[in-house]
Amino acid sequence: MVVERVKQLAQQVSNTVAPPHPFDPLSSQEIEAAVSIIRAEHGALFYNAVTLLEPPKAQMLSWLADPVHTPLPKRVADLVVITKDGKVIDGHVDLTEKKITKWQETPNVQPLITMEDLRIVEHIVRKDPGVIEQCGLIGIPPEDMHKVYCDPWTIGYDERFGNGVRLQQALMYYRPHIDDSQYTYPLDFCPIYDANQQKIIHIDVPKVRRPISTAPPNNYHVESIEAMGGYRTDLKPINITQPEGVSFKINGRIIEWQNWSIHVGFNYREGLVLNNITFFDKAEDKARPIFYRLSLAEMVVPYGNPEHPHQRKHAFDLGEYGGGYMTNSLSLGCDCKGSIHYMDFEFVNKAGAAQTIKNAICIHEEDAGILFKHTDFRDDSVIVTRGRKLIISHIFTAANYEYCVYWIFHQDGTVQLEVKLTGILNTYAMNPSEDTKGWGTEVYPGVNAHNHQHLFCLRIDPNIDGPNNTVFQVDATRGPGEPGSEENYYGNAFYPKKTKYTNPVEAMADYDGSTSRTWDMANENKLHPYSKKPVSYKLVSRESPPLLPKEGSLVWKRAGFSRHTVHVTKCKSPLVPPWSLLLTRTDSDDQIHPAGRHVPQTSGEPSKGLPQWIAANPQENIANTDVVFWHTFGITHFPAPEDYPVMPAEPMTLLLRPRNFFLRNPVLDVPPSYARTPSQIAAGKSGCNCTDKASVQV
Repeated sequence: MVVERVKQLAQQVSNTVAPPHPFDPLSSQEIEAAVSIIRAEHGALFYNAVTLLEPPKAQMLSWLADPVHTPLPKRVADLVVITKDGKVIDGHVDLTEKKITKWQETPNVQPLITMEDLRIVEHIVRKDPGVIEQCGLIGIPPEDMHKVYCDPWTIGYDERFGNGVRLQQALMYYRPHIDDSQYTYPLDFCPIYDANQQKIIHIDVPKVRRPISTAPPNNYHVESIEAMGGYRTDLKPINITQPEGVSFKINGRIIEWQNWSIHVGFNYREGLVLNNITFFDKAEDKARPIFYRLSLAEMVVPYGNPEHPHQRKHAFDLGEYGGGYMTNSLSLGCDCKGSIHYMDFEFVNKAGAAQTIKNAICIHEEDAGILFKHTDFRDDSVIVTRGRKLIISHIFTAANYEYCVYWIFHQDGTVQLEVKLTGILNTYAMNPSEDTKGWGTEVYPGVNAHNHQHLFCLRIDPNIDGPNNTVFQVDATRGPGEPGSEENYYGNAFYPKKTKYTNPVEAMADYDGSTSRTWDMANENKLHPYSKKPVSYKLVSRESPPLLPKEGSLVWKRAGFSRHTVHVTKCKSPLVPPWSLLLTRTDSDDQIHPAGRHVPQTSGEPSKGLPQWIAANPQENIANTDVVFWHTFGITHFPAPEDYPVMPAEPMTLLLRPRNFFLRNPVLDVPPSYARTPSQIAAGKSGCNCTDKASVQV
């Protein structure tokens, strides 16, 4: 219906194209239109971000419910710019009215570091006299400075410099040959780069110096592997074909597949954003809303070496660099395999021109193994049905690490998020026989890979049969009463103990593997006719390590979202009647980023994002209302030689599963691969290869 409404609007005006869906990312034309409006009023600026300002939730819910009779929400650009003298401006441009509606200087912050910001640092360090001197002290002559490389990181926070100057720290490396991996030759000092002056302003030098390693290169490129004995020769081709095409339909950026409808968005910071996720329930004969918005909203990678300046190594790869900005252009047969549909991503560069990452998003189907099966031992009657899954993915490279993000939709109503980590360990120099003190592992001679964590924050805006939802903590619990008691005579009773969250303080919870802890997002206003329990979706996530840096540490203060596995806050965009649809966006709609809007160089005093929002109203009601569910998950990585020189992909996954949502198994109508009943067996008849169109039931 939404797609039809957009087409109707286009037909009302001759010689026009369909207007974009309100959730569609800004096009190149819209980005450049916003820039031209800004430039006309404010002159030359440096552009950090120009992205879609999503319409207020209340307005969008009303439009989605009745797009035919509801005004199309305005297109608004959300922007971050830096003035020539280093001031940071947050603004909005109404693209419908062609005017600036917000222009506000934000003091004492630094916006994220773009790819353009990163690329320039390497050229600066190679020419800096102080860097050249330090290279000479550890064995690199001036004529080899073209072999010196760096991974520019945000500085995190350093009390010596504060946040008034836009800084980066340069993690230094050396390449003996252009094809060598520089991570085998880490350097022991760390220059500090001032982006405003475009020069090195300080160099951190360790007390114990570590000369350049003399170990042979440890490479992973083709020539290196061939020289070491070559590639395996016993692999036969696996061909993935869909001769009749794919089973999904795409209208603009809306995907329809196996009862699912999903709008696929994308922005410079979160990367993939999925909106208005619904499932058509045949039993109820309607599309049922499940999630209003899903995204990876933030992540932090704290490193575990306490020696200065390694305490600064805790990268917020989304908030400090942008998952969208770092997204790869995907290629068929390598990143994605099968019948693929791609989507591009358009963003702004520093000068204000629109840029495009081709094939930023990959959409395809895969076989998902057995969907359900049963064989009756009495008579060998059987039914077996294979499933398939729809995968929406993107991959981004954050300096040394690759993050492969897969949103996976299953036919039974399950949503799965899988993140694979690959790429290269962050490395640091070490002397022969140096004691790593347990903070790292020598993964190759002279190469120390420090312990670290990857903690992701998933933002879930549930819409389980409507926006008023409640979150319950569910723990597998032994029943009361000891063995021999009247209520639990045999001592075997257990049940799911449900704890209702009523305010944000109650909802600050951690994972407990001893109780198989899960969380239900439930609509208490609608009970299942059989179980008499609220319709709900359950979060199943077992890879949820605690933040290991201690309370009061720098990363603990800066990454407040990672202190607990779960937080729940009230969604601040009010539900308003139709007469209020001209509502403008308020600051409360901006609770998207759990570490704050501007992350680089924050001190953590006060802790931005989730801690700040919760502290503002700790007793706010979050039961049976419009809520946002925040979940931190990830891995703790103690490096090993098997992770080097490039890591095999390490996956982590979580599930959002329907509970008491459907009347019965929702995939009974998926054609089985094979089925035969007891009566067929008794009559000597064969079964049905129902997914094989050439076979018929006898």
